[in-house]
Amino acid sequence: MSKYNKNSGNVWTKKELSELKVLAKQNTPTRVIGLKLGRTPGAIQSRASQESISLKPSNQSPYNRSKK
Repeated sequence: MSKYNKNSGNVWTKKELSELKVLAKQNTPTRVIGLKLGRTPGAIQSRASQESISLKPSNQSPYNRSKK
């Protein structure tokens, strides 16, 4: 079983929120963020949505187009 439930049910701390912002900015996958913070991917997505933090990768080109 994964180690997601370490912080399950606990209130989000300011430190966790700042770490979420940093990891999201670094294009870290939601699942990895969840493992680092001890929360489920659903909890990560929910909190990111509440805090207006984008979890979409910013370094990928649309439609799989490669630069020529």
